[in-house]
Amino acid sequence: MTNDFILFFPVVLVSLGAIGLMLAGTCRCFRLEHAAWASGGLFGLAFLVQLSATLACDHSLYNSLFKDILVVSPFSKAAGLVILGCGLFSVCSSISYFKRNNFSGVEYYSLLLFAAAGMLLLTMTRELVTAFIALEIMSLAIYVLVGYDRDNVLSTEAVMKYLVLGAFGGAFFAMGGAFIFGAVGSTKFHLIGNFVATNGFSASPALLAGGFFIMVTLFFKAAAFPFHAWVLDVYDGASMPITGFMATALKTAIFAVFANFLLADAALQQGWVNVLFYIAILSMFMGNFIAIGQNSLKRMLAASGIVHSGYLLIGLVALGSQQQIPGSVIAYYLAAYAAGTLGIFSALSFLSGKGEQWKNFNDFKGLAKTNPYTAFAISIFLLSMAGIPPTAGFMGKLYIIIAAIKAGHVSLAVLGIVSSIIAMWYYLRLIVLMYFHEAERSFVEEYPCRVGMVSTFVLVLCVFAISLYPIAL
Repeated sequence: MTNDFILFFPVVLVSLGAIGLMLAGTCRCFRLEHAAWASGGLFGLAFLVQLSATLACDHSLYNSLFKDILVVSPFSKAAGLVILGCGLFSVCSSISYFKRNNFSGVEYYSLLLFAAAGMLLLTMTRELVTAFIALEIMSLAIYVLVGYDRDNVLSTEAVMKYLVLGAFGGAFFAMGGAFIFGAVGSTKFHLIGNFVATNGFSASPALLAGGFFIMVTLFFKAAAFPFHAWVLDVYDGASMPITGFMATALKTAIFAVFANFLLADAALQQGWVNVLFYIAILSMFMGNFIAIGQNSLKRMLAASGIVHSGYLLIGLVALGSQQQIPGSVIAYYLAAYAAGTLGIFSALSFLSGKGEQWKNFNDFKGLAKTNPYTAFAISIFLLSMAGIPPTAGFMGKLYIIIAAIKAGHVSLAVLGIVSSIIAMWYYLRLIVLMYFHEAERSFVEEYPCRVGMVSTFVLVLCVFAISLYPIAL
């Protein structure tokens, strides 16, 4: 029981911190700066606790928590580390961002903690009802954060679209859980897996319908084809730090529960492998097609997130009939993707100025001549996302491709390489504009807070440090 509590303590710490910040916000003496530093400290402390639990505890595939409702595996621990790291760097970005954009309150940082608590719980869930509760905790906090700037028309439009579509996603998940319970008599993943292994995946129409509805919800939350259309408008309307947080931490939580669900049984994986195969391909190429035509940097990064969802789906396809995630390639890719994406949004948080005036490609012409260090950092992040060595993004894509080949999906691996080559067009486009064009407008040279700048360069180091971390395939 003591070991269970240690493994669950990061969720408790973040949840209590969120409640404490909300209560502290009622005190006049508790200012926004206090909330920012307190939330950053809570994320940092929870990260250290999660890291110590990851290093100290055993590495069996499943360690049960609380009567088999929650699961702790090496993958869920790694996903938790990524989420907490994303929360910490998002707080740092927010501190710099809100020095120029004055629409934040103490509850902003409390909502960040609530969202992270839901995400952490989602990575450990081993049962559909718990997964639904965690999904709603996360989603409700994200809805508010997306529309936090109430005076911004784009923000209001974004939250309306996300709220309506997200409500349908939540309803589909609840309906899918009800169908599966009707067919199996349980909502626990391992019992669902046992039923599939004994009776076959197509033995019950209710099971097929339930699995379909749950997969629709997960595809929507992961911004995978064909449920990707919302992502451009929502990312464009949300503030820079929240867009970065959604693009990384939220994706990590969704793919964690995705993997936990598919790991329930080999027959369950095989029942979905063909669907995941084609959705991975369509996500990669549709995302590239959308990203190439974008002039807004936020919308391009949103479209590229669809492409990265495709690569992560390749990792899920590569699970095949194996009962463990091959070399934790999905967790590695999530960490590499998070470092690059958070880094560029961290840089944009202090570069974009008041009202996010600098967010189109042409706005960054000549940045290397006026802000050489920031331009260098952005270039590193873009090269990592494009998969150029020796960055973490290159190693993440390499591990994904190798895992697909070892699982026998050579054609999928080849298409993944082709997609990566196409993606270089829109990633390298910004680098060319920063280094080979003259500036058309002046950039901000003095920043009221350098926390975001420091976190940006820390993430540059993370991009290279993660690339040096080996994993077994």
